[in-house]
Amino acid sequence: MRNADTGSLKAGLKTAMLAALTLCAGFIGSAQAQTVAALPVALPSVSAGLTPGAEARPILAWTEFCRSYPAECAFDRNEPARITLTPAIWNTIVAVNRRVNRQIRPVTDQEHWGRPDRWDLAEDGSGDCEDFQLLKRRQLAEAGLPRRAMRMTVVIDEKGEGHAVLTVITDRGDYVLDNKTSAITAWHETGYVFIKREGQDALAWVSLGGASSPITTANR
Repeated sequence: MRNADTGSLKAGLKTAMLAALTLCAGFIGSAQAQTVAALPVALPSVSAGLTPGAEARPILAWTEFCRSYPAECAFDRNEPARITLTPAIWNTIVAVNRRVNRQIRPVTDQEHWGRPDRWDLAEDGSGDCEDFQLLKRRQLAEAGLPRRAMRMTVVIDEKGEGHAVLTVITDRGDYVLDNKTSAITAWHETGYVFIKREGQDALAWVSLGGASSPITTANR
């Protein structure tokens, strides 16, 4: 990772990135315990989005995933870089997040495949955090949302461990789809430290500079 391992984040980020998100499946079960409420009608509040920085090193397992699933990594600069939220689109995003969280059986890559990190689409019904998010993106793209506005993102979670989420970039801010909860929240309300995500201008990753939400900062 470039330009992100600075200050007090350095040790934690290095450990988490070396772990290559292998621990994220351990938190997925909480999503399955969520009660599915009626879909919301009101749109989320407007908030500021994340500001991408310099180019960052891609996750190795993402590179391997793109070789196996090239259509999932196809980049189209003609697609919108952000989604204009309407109540119908927001309800679609919420519904897909909840459905995938309920459908996938949480399991670590080591247990599943006998290797530390592998990204796929949970085609056998099992997976860990990145597999949940990749499947959500596929289903949202099939519903007509632009892939360019839905970026796989690496964070440090509330326990200081590596985790993958899907960031949906909208005209009302950047919102996070997570397998830990069926609630969709603005990035700065997650309590996560944001490390890097897929870029929007090329088939590459960009640094998020260790951006922290106010929740994270207050807890330090």
